[in-house]
Amino acid sequence: MTDIAYKIVDVAEWRAAVAEGRYDGAPVDLADGYIHMSTEAQLAETARRHFAGRDGLLLLDVDMGRLDGDVVWEPSRGGALFPHLYAALPVAAVVATRAFKVDAEGRMTIGEAA
Repeated sequence: MTDIAYKIVDVAEWRAAVAEGRYDGAPVDLADGYIHMSTEAQLAETARRHFAGRDGLLLLDVDMGRLDGDVVWEPSRGGALFPHLYAALPVAAVVATRAFKVDAEGRMTIGEAA
């Protein structure tokens, strides 16, 4: 479907994941049993709905080809298919991390790839 998916994460959670070599997910991911990701077209609405007004975020660019077939495309918002990762996210699958901010109105600011 797409080569790159996006995951918005808390900076502290990502630092811990890098130390472990894998990201097990945010509390909502753990509760749902999979890691929520978005396509480029879905990213703005995901950010607005779930991260508006939050600081200390990163945007991860995830190479879907490095996920060993653990991604399932499932309908969610409005029936759109979203990539859901039914495994831990290997740090090696993340090809870029960028500073990420969503203001209170839901407007995104994305920093340069690190």
